[in-house]
Amino acid sequence: MNNHHQKLFCTFFLFFTLCSFAQTEEEKVNKPKLFNETELLPIRLKYSRKGIKKETDDSTYIKSKLSYLAKNEDWETLDIKLRVRGNFRKKTCFFTPLKVKIKKEDAKGTVFKGEKKLKLVLPCLKESGNDDYVIKEYIAYKMYEVISPYYFKTRLLDIEYENLKKKDSKIYNLKGFFIEDDESVAKRFDGHVYKRPIYPKSFDDLEALRNAFFQCMIGNTDFSPTYQHNMKLLFIDKKFIPVPYDFDLSGLVNSSYAVVSRSRKAPLPIDDVTDRYFLGYKRDLRMFHIVKEEYIINKSKIMDAIEAHKVYFENKSAFYEAKRYIQEFYTVLEDEDKFKSKIIDIAKKI
Repeated sequence: MNNHHQKLFCTFFLFFTLCSFAQTEEEKVNKPKLFNETELLPIRLKYSRKGIKKETDDSTYIKSKLSYLAKNEDWETLDIKLRVRGNFRKKTCFFTPLKVKIKKEDAKGTVFKGEKKLKLVLPCLKESGNDDYVIKEYIAYKMYEVISPYYFKTRLLDIEYENLKKKDSKIYNLKGFFIEDDESVAKRFDGHVYKRPIYPKSFDDLEALRNAFFQCMIGNTDFSPTYQHNMKLLFIDKKFIPVPYDFDLSGLVNSSYAVVSRSRKAPLPIDDVTDRYFLGYKRDLRMFHIVKEEYIINKSKIMDAIEAHKVYFENKSAFYEAKRYIQEFYTVLEDEDKFKSKIIDIAKKI
């Protein structure tokens, strides 16, 4: 296929795929309340930081309460259950990310109506710039909303967290965000979460490449299509769709504790998380060019997703670093030689 025909094919394909991103008015009305709004949601939490690490695991929760600032400027409180999430972060983090469980009757009449399970992302360590790391990870989720219709909805939070102790309980003011449950994502598309591992060859080509380009764009090596690590696999319209999450070890976030993934059989040929390395698989060459054109067409929207959150950065240099980091990815996409050597030639054989 010559370049002229290739561009025509890409344009034709993109017209239909990008149109599919449009939401109907009915879909907008039926979105869960928690994720219906984009403004910062203030919440309050109380629990023992050490106690929740010691007393909970993947199936064991503790009882707690969550308060949030309602539209009428009153604080409303509901009963919840909490547990820690993530083995690495349980060992590493001062503030461990959490899984939140809410009973249907408790959520009724609140902003949490329809939400049974949520992930709660917190800063990992008690350090300078910890909130900026959270904001950058949150931005990664918002960028993926531009890239694919299959994504986790998120809601940015202003958190007042009281660490309960026998003496001298301490209050921390943190940024964080909620992530919707994977079952909710699947439900939006009349699909289901596929819980058995399958080989990446069976993934939908378009969504697999959208995901692989995204992981390269944010400089993330902490994922695996082979083992479905840090991605949920959805089965929708007879297609297997990978949906990524957990980006705090990416080059975009560039957290103080981030390291290049060492979980693969052969170590990756990079030394720093800010060094990009494409970890997608080889597929039809036309699909690589289609996805490349999608990213180029949506460049302004992706950059706008960063710009829209500038106000939340404590250190403006962190904002400009994030912006520059994503712009650097486009120097690869917009140069045919670089695109071939750093993306196409690097792709692994299936």
